[in-house]
Amino acid sequence: MEAEDIEGSAKLIETIQAGGVITGLVILLITWFLVRVATSALERTGSRFVHRRLLLHQIATLLRFGMYIGGIVAAIGTSLNLSKEVVLALTGTIAVTIGFALKDLASSILAGLTLIIDRPFQVGDRVQFEDHFGEIKAIGLRSVRLLTEDDLLVTIPNNKFLTEVVASANQGRLDMVVKREFWVSPEQDLDLVKRVVEECITSNRYVFLGQQWSVRMEQVMFPFGAAVRLEAEASILDMKYKQEYEGALTERVLAAFRERKIMLAGPAWPAKAPDSVLSPS
Repeated sequence: MEAEDIEGSAKLIETIQAGGVITGLVILLITWFLVRVATSALERTGSRFVHRRLLLHQIATLLRFGMYIGGIVAAIGTSLNLSKEVVLALTGTIAVTIGFALKDLASSILAGLTLIIDRPFQVGDRVQFEDHFGEIKAIGLRSVRLLTEDDLLVTIPNNKFLTEVVASANQGRLDMVVKREFWVSPEQDLDLVKRVVEECITSNRYVFLGQQWSVRMEQVMFPFGAAVRLEAEASILDMKYKQEYEGALTERVLAAFRERKIMLAGPAWPAKAPDSVLSPS
């Protein structure tokens, strides 16, 4: 029995090439460095050519996948003496190891490849996933990184996107539809109120006037009485300007309301409309 163990250890030592291990580590290090350089270069290029930014992000994702997989394969090839007999002997062991120890990692990698091929979203898209809304910053081998509007970087395993619902706000385009709500008292001149909001939309520098925009009104009931909700919907030129657009629009609308003495609904500005909608217009 001991002789068999010694023989197995000797075969394992013969399989692993001492010099090859160091070479493999060097290959992995070089791969990591090249990925960083290539990704950084494509990001800088995307900042200069805004209309090609999303395309360059997609190229960076594919390039990162290909370089990492190629580097890992090359590192393994140089580290191990993979003769035909050794491959046949180790196939079963490797399969069991991957199946149990690396099950989650393998499923995440396959899920990442599925995301790239199926493209439910792309790098640069604004998506809603569970309670998180933000921009997809990277699709990696193991996870997707999403930057929320609160500047929180959320890391989500790739395989989560295969079983959960995800919504894309711009679907690979730079422009994106943004909705903003305003609440006023029903005693106000509603034609004037709507006209004010429309003027604030069309004069906003972030709005893409080539796309359709609208202002809709509906009357709702709250414990303090009736209120009119106005929903301003417009496409912005670039999704990265979403917060700037919302801030500028809110500031202009409220200033115009004060100037024309238009009263907001009170005693509090509701965060969300109730279910009891009385009369849409």
